[in-house]
Amino acid sequence: MDFVVIGGDAAGMSAASRAKRNRPDMNVIVLEKTMDVSYSACGMPYNIADPARDLNDLVVRQAEVFREKQGITLLTAHHVEGIDRKGRNVRGTTDAGAYFEFSYDKLLIATGARAVKPDLPGVDRPGVMVLKNLEEGRRIKDYIRDRKVKKAVIIGMGYIALEMSEALVNRGIETTLVKSRPGLLPWMAQELSAEVKAELEANGVGMYPGNPVKRIEETSGSGLKVVCEGLDLFCDMVILAVGVTPNSEFSGEAGIDLGAGKAISVDKRLMTSDPHIYAAGDCADAIHVVTGKKAWIPLALRANRAGWAVADNVCGKNVELEGIAGTAVFKVFDLEVAKTGLNAGEAAAAGFEPVSAVVSTRSRAHGHPGNTTLHLCMVGDKKSGRLLGLQMVGKEGAAHRINAAAVALHAKMRVEKFAQSDLAYAPPFGPVWDPMLTAANQLQKDLE
Repeated sequence: MDFVVIGGDAAGMSAASRAKRNRPDMNVIVLEKTMDVSYSACGMPYNIADPARDLNDLVVRQAEVFREKQGITLLTAHHVEGIDRKGRNVRGTTDAGAYFEFSYDKLLIATGARAVKPDLPGVDRPGVMVLKNLEEGRRIKDYIRDRKVKKAVIIGMGYIALEMSEALVNRGIETTLVKSRPGLLPWMAQELSAEVKAELEANGVGMYPGNPVKRIEETSGSGLKVVCEGLDLFCDMVILAVGVTPNSEFSGEAGIDLGAGKAISVDKRLMTSDPHIYAAGDCADAIHVVTGKKAWIPLALRANRAGWAVADNVCGKNVELEGIAGTAVFKVFDLEVAKTGLNAGEAAAAGFEPVSAVVSTRSRAHGHPGNTTLHLCMVGDKKSGRLLGLQMVGKEGAAHRINAAAVALHAKMRVEKFAQSDLAYAPPFGPVWDPMLTAANQLQKDLE
């Protein structure tokens, strides 16, 4: 069997490696457009923060290992440009301009996502960059070093923007965030978002939400100017962090169905509308376990898990993935920011009758040294009593607690039942009533 994989990062290499373990006789071919495979993209902001570290430290496994030890035909610098579904082959060109074509029995599209470049004059100027893959990370890190960057503007205020603001401040770079829409984290409860805003301000990060960017200009001395409505921001470097979009264009051109967020539509087995083609990772959609509907939420764990599932299905097993809860966590200086499930607005749009409870409690037992405040927003459904989502912000305890709520969402637990969960207690780790139980008890009162 010829198993061709387009894309050589999380989903692609997970699938290729597992397929080769399952069926050593299988001919596995991976086509990757860059020179990098199997790396931790999520670690890039933290690596950029440390000038002494090499970006290659984020490579989990070198390409030679896949080739020599696993027998995978891994071809880098190969840009796939089209799929012939009838003839079952893929075609494209290499960096050197050579044409290639490979036939397949089964095909996995694992092309991931790319950073969105807003349609603004000046976004292609030198010093205006995005961060999604390792090569882009190298470009940013080299630019900071070579140009001795002192001021930076980040357009956007999402996960990557906030993580990069910390990285740049840690490098001694004066950093400003700007975006068109008002509010810092519009998906988060206002009380919790205010805590993140205060943490950014305490670390000297400038913020200008609700200021549409008009263009990016060059200034004398190779500097840059971000021109907004009634505001000019001068800097040495601009990072575009307004979101990502799935790399699904040539899949759509081949007639493969697209779904949520224009990602490739897949079933629980990761199969596309073509029975010979699978899709996994940031280019594919998934079923949300709370709504039961399709959603596009690119997540690292899902990409790796989906790659495994594709390999097992290609090798003759029947593996289905339940879905995603949208669980995510990120760090903003000393704060842990975590979420899973739906916020109140998303819940209402999905047809629920949401009720929210916001509580602030202690991260450790009363009187125990190191106590900090943990802020929680828990969402439930008035009609069914079902738990719909949880957000947490604090200096400790949010990152790992969120996993318990994620499991509860997968189990479709009611708030009342979650409030009865037997959670661990010891003074250094939390109060007797875990903060999540406190939130659940308050939410249950509101639901009643």
